[in-house]
Parts: sequence; C-alpha cells; structure tokens
Amino acid sequence: MAKSSTPSRERIVAGAADMISRRGLSATSIREMAKHAKAPLGSTYHYFPEGKQQLATEAVRYTGEWVARSLRKELEAGPAAGLKAFLDLWRKVVVDSDFHAGCPVLAVAIEEPQDGEIPPALTAAAEVFEQWETLLADSLRAYGAQTEQAAQLATLTVAAVEGTVAMCRAKRSTEPLDRIAEQLLVLIAAAAPK
Repeated sequence: MAKSSTPSRERIVAGAADMISRRGLSATSIREMAKHAKAPLGSTYHYFPEGKQQLATEAVRYTGEWVARSLRKELEAGPAAGLKAFLDLWRKVVVDSDFHAGCPVLAVAIEEPQDGEIPPALTAAAEVFEQWETLLADSLRAYGAQTEQAAQLATLTVAAVEGTVAMCRAKRSTEPLDRIAEQLLVLIAAAAPK
C-alpha cells in the first residue's frame, strides 16, 4: 500500500501530543510540532488555521480520548483493573520514551496563560481530567463505593498518577508508580468491595 504524501490530521495531532509531552507547550512552536509529525507547516496550518492553541487543544483531546478508550475497556472488569491499565499506560509512555515524555494534558495544565485569559487548551485539559475522573468514579460506584467516596477516590487517583508520572521522569525510575499502585489498589478494594 502506497503511503500518502499528505500527513493525516490525526498524525499531526498525535505528533503534537508527543512533542508537548516531552517539552511542554510554551517551549514548543507549531513549526516544531509539524516537523516532529513529519508534516509540512502548510498542511499543519491547513488543518489548524487558528495555530498553536488549536493544535494543542486537539492534542489534549486526542490524548484524553486515547486514555479514556483504555479506561472504558479495562473498567469493564472493575475499578482495580482500570487503575492497573491507567498505571500501565503511563508506565509504558515514560519507559518507552526513556523518561523523556509524560502526559501532554498535565503539560498543558501547568502552563501559565500568557495574556491572562484561559486558553482553549487549558479548558480541554480540565475537561479531560474530568472525563477520566468520571469514568473511574462511575466504576467505583458500580462496584459498591458511595457517591462522594467514589468521586474523591477518582480525583485522588488521577492526581496521584499524573503527579507520579512527573516524578518518574525526574527520577528516571518507575518506582513512584509502583509505590502509588499498591496504595491506590488498597483504597479501591476498601471502597469498592463488590
């Protein structure tokens, strides 16, 4: 099968997500995102006429849905299976990148808005975190957790994993993920005994 010379929109978005996960949003230009995706700058602007913020927003949403697909699938077997999949997904990201990549959603979330307004990429990051929390909380409730406890544990899980991914990058080790995995599994077992 012949490969198209025009890069797909999805490939550009995936490349941007990867680049942001490695360097953050402020340190990455749209030109660098296009180059990283092996896409001409003109094609990138064709798909994303509003520029860097539009591409970053799509990269955050792309990552959000990529993680959510995995969570939905694994949460069918229960919240512990969902947590393990969530941890395994991020472990693979940091290990496969030799600890150079993290989560592009977190990378966008910690950026300081330049003009005081909330950029669309930051709004998308908040929506993605909310989506992941909702998926986890729904599973916890389905397995016996009380509503408020499920919401709190879902937030704790997302926050712990996201923060731990950053720690793994800094320490060049997956040990932080191993440590929180054990404790979060204990909390989930206690909250959702079904």
